[in-house]
Amino acid sequence: MGYFDKILLDPPRSGAYALVQALHAPNLPRRIVYVSCNPATFARDAAVLVGKGYRFRNAGIVNMFPQTAHVETVGCFDLE
Repeated sequence: MGYFDKILLDPPRSGAYALVQALHAPNLPRRIVYVSCNPATFARDAAVLVGKGYRFRNAGIVNMFPQTAHVETVGCFDLE
């Protein structure tokens, strides 16, 4: 796998656990933007990223489907 300095993740409802677990130094991207439709898997995967040295910078909510109760969470993680 090559080196990427930024990654945009938009996984299915099950999250990106296997992918965030597979990230290892020295090839960690400097920034990860994570878009999630499931707050539980977002929190689980965010904990893994923080454990790998990322800082949770900010988050937001996007209502992409106003006719439903679903919202997207967008979080930004920067490598310390």
